[in-house]
Order: sequence, then structure tokens, then C-alpha cells
Amino acid sequence: MIFASKDDLLNHLKGSAPLANGGLRLENADKFREKTVDDLVRNAVLNPCKEIRALSRFAIKSAALQMGIFPSSIQGLYEARGQGECHGFTVPALNIRGMSYDLSRAIFRTARKKNAGAFIFEIAKSEMSYTFQPPPELTSVILAAAIRERHMGPVFIQGDHFQVNAKKYAEDPEKEIAGLKKLIDQAIAGGFYNIDIDTSTLVDLGKPNVVEQQRANFEVGVALTHYIRKNEPEGLTISVGGEIGEVGKENSTEEELRAYLDNFNALLDKTEKGAKGISKISVQTGTEHGGVPTPDGKVADVNLDFDTLAKLSRISREVYGLAGAVQHGASTLPADMFHKFPELETAEIHLATDFQNMMYDSKNFPGKFRTEIYDHLRKKFADEKKAGWTDEQFIYKTRKKGFGEFKEQFWNLPESVKAAIGQELETKIDFLFEQLAANNTSDYVKRYAETMLVRPDLEKEMAFA
Repeated sequence: MIFASKDDLLNHLKGSAPLANGGLRLENADKFREKTVDDLVRNAVLNPCKEIRALSRFAIKSAALQMGIFPSSIQGLYEARGQGECHGFTVPALNIRGMSYDLSRAIFRTARKKNAGAFIFEIAKSEMSYTFQPPPELTSVILAAAIRERHMGPVFIQGDHFQVNAKKYAEDPEKEIAGLKKLIDQAIAGGFYNIDIDTSTLVDLGKPNVVEQQRANFEVGVALTHYIRKNEPEGLTISVGGEIGEVGKENSTEEELRAYLDNFNALLDKTEKGAKGISKISVQTGTEHGGVPTPDGKVADVNLDFDTLAKLSRISREVYGLAGAVQHGASTLPADMFHKFPELETAEIHLATDFQNMMYDSKNFPGKFRTEIYDHLRKKFADEKKAGWTDEQFIYKTRKKGFGEFKEQFWNLPESVKAAIGQELETKIDFLFEQLAANNTSDYVKRYAETMLVRPDLEKEMAFA
């Protein structure tokens, strides 16, 4: 149901969580969970009225907080890992591109079954653009899913690849950085208390030595980290990630890791004495985002450099006190590889494209709708088809954009279809949590994660709705 007016929204909340005097009062948690939140989240995303979208998001976030569900930072857990107080697991960071409510619900269901606490919801800067999901909206969707699936405690939501565009930076550095700062403002206001800064695009391998190659990377990374520290909620430390090697490019080296971290830490301390640095480091080990499609639209095998991953993760922990290295572009790897990541003490692994592939390729996905999306993509994004690509390769690389182009239609899929695909996703997530040893990590989260509560702000919801 899409509310036609603010009065419709207020009436919908009566009996479960009425809005009054600028706040929300949770009266009946079970009714809110079973009868109220589904319509609220739909309006938080799809309602054409800015005020109703903002009020719906505010209501979801307020109710979640009163149920003991709150956006949080994973900083404390990662610091504990860097100090050797916990180990033996890899944190799955799952990108929420499409069917966001259904995917998030599947993640929370798995976490409850597995007693998992160390897992992250994330979305990259580029994904926000082509899926039409700004941070305040996505946070409301994830928290609504947490309510629906009876989650309790912190929820880690992450801005992935807050990336500098190297070409735009070369043309106008101040404008490019100002755009990233604006995105950071929106992310923090939206409850993203984990942010991965990606300035690895500025690495210049043509420079004469490794420090100069990494200079723009660590200098701009420090500037953005300092900006986050100045604007993070009082009493909460946002977990910031850095990156030394652009995904899909040359594999990272120990020399690069040390050059980046030594100079990053020294410059940050000079900028603000005692400021918290990054909590983890992303490295390149041979993967590519989304995998490399073969002419038949399948994914080519990857030669992943596990030795480099293990070595750089160990050095980042033992020498620099970080949680370890982060593996990107991993969801399309062979199933028999995933158990290696916790064995090698990989801190975090980013998983995105395989969930997208499962949705589109599911036997439960309506064939007519799939055809409509693909036909649209062939027309609208024809100029993105590279020379020599088959149609299957083009569709594989482009269908991620269908989530934004057909956003409302995805939300309006029959409930039976969404439930069936949600169950398929849950089976995959169950497997990944098992392989990554993310099971039974709730105690670590309770012991080490940030518990600072940031109350929802209706004015900010209005500003970013």
C-alpha cells in the first residue's frame, strides 16, 4: 500500500507505534513487526511524496532503536582483531544491489540460525548511482528487514568504494573531493558508520619509487579520513577502510602496503594528533569486480594469489594493528575457495555479483520481466557494449543496472516470487557464513562492537529524502 497522504501514514501507525510530539512511541512491537513495517518500508522507498518517505524512514529507524536494533561501527571488533583478541573468521560484507528488502531479510534469517554477529551490509558509491539507493533509504530498508526477522543488537552498514574518479580528479581535484565529502555527509546522516575510502585509483605506477606511486593515494586518503573523523557522531568511531591496489589491476606488494600505511599514519598524526586511522586495508590479489564473463556469459576462472593475501593480512595485523586485509570481487569465486579466507585470517570479504546472478537466473524469476529488462538495457546502454563482446557478455556486465531502471517493478514482484528467491539466497548465504566461519561470532560483537546509539533525526531524513 502506498500512502496517499500524511494522514494515511499516521493512521497506519496507530495501535503499534504512533507518531506524536516529534517522536515515535512503540506500543506494540509484534503488531509493528507483522502488520506495519512492510507497508512502511515500501513507502520509505517508493512514495512520490518526500515528506511521507522521510516520515516512513524516521518511523522505521525509531522503532528499530526501541527494539534494540541500531546502526553501528565495527571498529571495536576490528581493533580487537588487530590486537589478537579474536581470530579465525572472515567478516562477510554483502552488497545490497537489488531485491534489497528480501536479500536483507535472508541475511538476517541466516544470522539468527548461525548465531552470527560479524557481518556487514554494504553498497558502493557506483551501486548507489545505478540502483537508485541513497544511504538514508537503504538503511531504512535494512533496519526494516532486521525488525521483520527479529534481529537484536548492532547492524553494520558500510559505504563501499567511496572512490575518487582519477580522470575527474586530474581535471579538478577540489570539485572531485567536494563531491566525496558530500557523499560522506549523506552516508553518516543515513547511519553508515563504516566507510571504505578508495583512493587507490590515484596510484601512479609510472612514478620513480613506491612512495611517490602511492603519494596521492595516502594524501587524499588522509584528507577524507580526517573529514570523517570531524563529522562522525560524538562518542562513535566510524570504521574507515583504505585501499592500496585498484581491483582488477596489478597485484599488491608488501612494499606498497608499508609505503602506504607508514606515510598514511604519519600524515594523519601530523594533521590531527592522535586521530584514529584506518581499521583494515583492501589489497588486490587477482580478482575483478563481477568476475570476467566468457563469450557464453559464464564466469572465467580466477587465479587468486592466496600467498599475497595471507602475507599482507599478517603484516597489516602484526605490524600496524589493523584487522587484516580485505578481499574484493569474491562472490563469483569457486565454492571450494571460500574456506581458505578464514584459514588465512582474511579480515573481510566483499560479496555482490553472485547474489545478483542468482536473482536474474532463478527459475522463479518471471521470464517475461527478465526479457523486458534485457531488451531495455540493450537499447539504453548500447554504447557500453565493448568491441568483441557477445550479447551474453554485454548482458552479464550490464544487468546490474536493471535494479535501478526497474526499481518499482522489482518491489512489486509477487510475494510468492520474492519468497522463493529469498529462500534461494538464504541457502547461499548459509553456505558462505559456514565457509567463512562467521557462525557464532555474536559473542565477539557483544564484547567488542560499538554500542553508541544515534537517535534518528527527522530533519536529516527530510533533507536527504
